Amino acid sequence: MSDRGGIFSGDDPFALVSAWMDEARVCEPSDPDAIALASVDADGMPNVRMVLLRGLEPDAFVFYTNYESVKGQELIASRKAAFVLHWKSLMRQIRVRGLVEQEQGAVADGYYASRPLGSRIGAWASEQSRPLKSKAALAAAVAKEGVRHGIDPKRPPFWGGFRIRPLEIEFWANGQFRLHDRFRWSRVNIGDGWKVQRLSP
Repeated sequence: MSDRGGIFSGDDPFALVSAWMDEARVCEPSDPDAIALASVDADGMPNVRMVLLRGLEPDAFVFYTNYESVKGQELIASRKAAFVLHWKSLMRQIRVRGLVEQEQGAVADGYYASRPLGSRIGAWASEQSRPLKSKAALAAAVAKEGVRHGIDPKRPPFWGGFRIRPLEIEFWANGQFRLHDRFRWSRVNIGDGWKVQRLSP
């Protein structure tokens, strides 16, 4: 692609994601790793919510949640997801579509252990996405789980990571007169080489 240079240059889309995220961490005022994550229910009705991207691997994106939540159940059922990273400070975004797998091993254990104690206890206490009688009931559940698990709680079996292995990654940067720059990296199967195309704005 002869005109793919500057902030779009390189042969590895994950290295490009990493570079853009490094820039965003400098200038984005809050949560530069926040993604709008999309899933679908059994009827094909879409859902979208903000979560924090907590891992960038050589061929995957990783985040963590309650597997029994609405998003957890939808991702487990469909094994597909999409998300967008958007940085107003940079006037750039990255769109990703791909296949989903669970991370329930040492990587998830390590991330869970790195969280503040309150967040670890909260993961045990919150029945995420399910009806809640009151905020007081949640506070009581937190207190109960704090006593139960102490200062070194283990990762709940219903809480862990999701790894998204992309089939498409699109890089977008704002252009004058709305003539934006868009480049889509795509592949048919995980492990295939990438095809790069410039897209019309």
